[in-house]
Amino acid sequence: MNAMTQDNLRSAFAGESQAHMRYRIWADKADKDGFPTVARLFRATSDAEQIHATFHFNALRDIVGSFLVASGGGFGLGSTSQNLQGAIDGEMHEVTQMYPAYIAVAQLQGEKEAENAMKYAVAAEKVHAELYTKAKEYVDQGKDLDAKVVKLCPVCGYITITGEEDKCPLCGASIDKFIEY
Repeated sequence: MNAMTQDNLRSAFAGESQAHMRYRIWADKADKDGFPTVARLFRATSDAEQIHATFHFNALRDIVGSFLVASGGGFGLGSTSQNLQGAIDGEMHEVTQMYPAYIAVAQLQGEKEAENAMKYAVAAEKVHAELYTKAKEYVDQGKDLDAKVVKLCPVCGYITITGEEDKCPLCGASIDKFIEY
């Protein structure tokens, strides 16, 4: 695998790993602030980030060794509204900046597995940003997110709050495989 694609996958792995833990911490804060459905959304998204990190790690399976990894990551524990804004900003960075650049490099270098791993991630991240935006609108009105369910596709990281899908719109996994929070 080309060195630049390796660096990009390691950076994406680091960013997804940081988001995984950050969203766990922010979920606990949402619970404390009285927003249990937002907390469930943070936990589902945390697990989605772990799925994405695993995609990237697996694409690097033949690369062995220790590497210095640089990635951007939001820090700070604010109110639930502030944490949701941090989540929106992070997801949108991935959607508009990070993944498009990484995908372009993977395509240029003919790294199909890396490209596919990142395409699944960016598609799910768009949905995460939309859900966080909706949740923030509710929280800013002093209300918890209105959601019938919070379910995660364990294959690609897609999240639904309606449960109306028969299958995952991103990867085609059956809705009965989804994990409910």
